[in-house]
Amino acid sequence: MQWFKRRKSIEDKSKKREIPDGLWIKCDGCGEILYKKQIEKNLMVCPKCNHHFRVNSPLYKTLLLDEGTFGEKDENLLPADPLTFKDYQEKIKKSRKKTFLNDAIVCGEGKIKGRDVEICIMDFNFIGGTMGSVVGEKVKRAIQRASDKGLPLIIVTATGGARMQEGMLSLMQMAKTAAALNRLHTPFISILTYPSTAGVLASYASLGDVIIAEPGAHIGFAGPRVIEQTIKRELPEGFQRSEFMLEHGFVDMVVHRKDLRDTVDILLNHLY
Repeated sequence: MQWFKRRKSIEDKSKKREIPDGLWIKCDGCGEILYKKQIEKNLMVCPKCNHHFRVNSPLYKTLLLDEGTFGEKDENLLPADPLTFKDYQEKIKKSRKKTFLNDAIVCGEGKIKGRDVEICIMDFNFIGGTMGSVVGEKVKRAIQRASDKGLPLIIVTATGGARMQEGMLSLMQMAKTAAALNRLHTPFISILTYPSTAGVLASYASLGDVIIAEPGAHIGFAGPRVIEQTIKRELPEGFQRSEFMLEHGFVDMVVHRKDLRDTVDILLNHLY
């Protein structure tokens, strides 16, 4: 005798309610599953553990500058392919389509609480925020404009370092930007985000009059694994994170993303 009626499995995929992609995001800091719109309202910072997600250049532009004051410069400079490196042109095309940028940095002039500033903002989504000849040239021109016009300079860094596809032309940007900063006579505030590494950190990113880092940002030249293999020693906990770098004197302050604009304004009131 049949004592029950068979029901259709609740796992019937044809009846499952579809959840749109991109609604939820997993925190890399605490593993919490977070509602993406809520995180976006919180400037892409986890409310549970304060983890600062990596964000793009438009957010920093909105975060730091007075609304409607930004005027971009040198936006039409395009990267060349001097070494005809395999798949480099394809990577450039994909990054341009993804970011709507011509290279890994946006430079121009804007205002912070009414004060004119020269500002550069790197974007990691463009080939890992790497510095090729265009990035170096745009930074050098921004430094020159700041010097000519007597404006304070702000650079937001998010980078994996020099762009290997351009070889020595990429590496020479380190010396070019450092030499330009040596002639700058106005305040330079460097803001380090996740990540700030390699050739960019070894040049203009570490030469600020004041160096600010976001909480938990990865800051360093070589990666921890390479360093451990080289020195044959285990690295201390938190090595190359913002808080570690603050404790050891490499950065001047660690500032929450929501406080960056006010902090820069206070610093400029003292420095400029």
